[in-house]
Amino acid sequence: MEMQKNTGDVFPSAMEDDSAARRTPDSPQTRSSSFRLAYADTEFLLRDELRAVRLQLELLKPELVQQEYGIQGTVVIFGSTRIPDPAAAAARLTQAEAKARQSPADAGLAREAAIARRIAAKSHYYEAARELAALIATAPGKPGPERLAVITGGGPGIMEAANRGAFEAGGKSIGLNIVLPHEQMPNAYITPELSFQFHYFAIRKMHFLLRARALVACPGGFGTLDELFETLTLIQTGKVKPVPVVLLGQEYWERIVNFDALVEEGTIAAGDLELFRYAETAGEAWDAIRAFHGW
Repeated sequence: MEMQKNTGDVFPSAMEDDSAARRTPDSPQTRSSSFRLAYADTEFLLRDELRAVRLQLELLKPELVQQEYGIQGTVVIFGSTRIPDPAAAAARLTQAEAKARQSPADAGLAREAAIARRIAAKSHYYEAARELAALIATAPGKPGPERLAVITGGGPGIMEAANRGAFEAGGKSIGLNIVLPHEQMPNAYITPELSFQFHYFAIRKMHFLLRARALVACPGGFGTLDELFETLTLIQTGKVKPVPVVLLGQEYWERIVNFDALVEEGTIAAGDLELFRYAETAGEAWDAIRAFHGW
């Protein structure tokens, strides 16, 4: 992405000055870190005291790039990184069950086989996320000239499925990866120019919702629950405008989160249950989103 200079700007651009600074004759003074331009000094930018600046940069960079690529509205799709496509899930189940049969007294292997069965049973959500993303990517531009882009956390599993569905349908697909202690890389289906990496979870969460026209949560774990409840809290408290929140797979969500118990305990209002709705298929989820917006 080329840096644009304002037409008629009489001052050199930051890029031009950086280039000029690199051409200064070598000397003890010019080799000193103090001589580096501040914005070109990586060691300086990584100092603890510069955290506030890094927060601003991390907010601004994805914002400017999305503006330049014409991203106006998004549909956020969340879900577990551990739910692969059905074929992969079936292969893992076969392997886990074979190991369990070889050592029937091993409780750990029996537990792994049971988990593999549950994952395989949920692998159809991979295909549902893929189908939903394709519906979004091929939808006509509504309202007005706006076309929707799919946005995910950029990782494997359900996120890969959503990026994949948009990619296969010819649509734009955004991934918001984050640096983690273990290896993490963007899945292969994200539009390369819209593949971002974050250091701060808080800034990443802001970018999920800045252009969101809907959020769809497939079965997932801590990360999915975190994003879901963050969104519900922001809507409940009026910090963001209401958007449709769709939970794919009612049986899963009612087993994992007892929303009715929260009402019974008086910790949320009965009306808060209207902040989200359930769907079982990609078509139902897309219909709920369209109905909410009147598209």
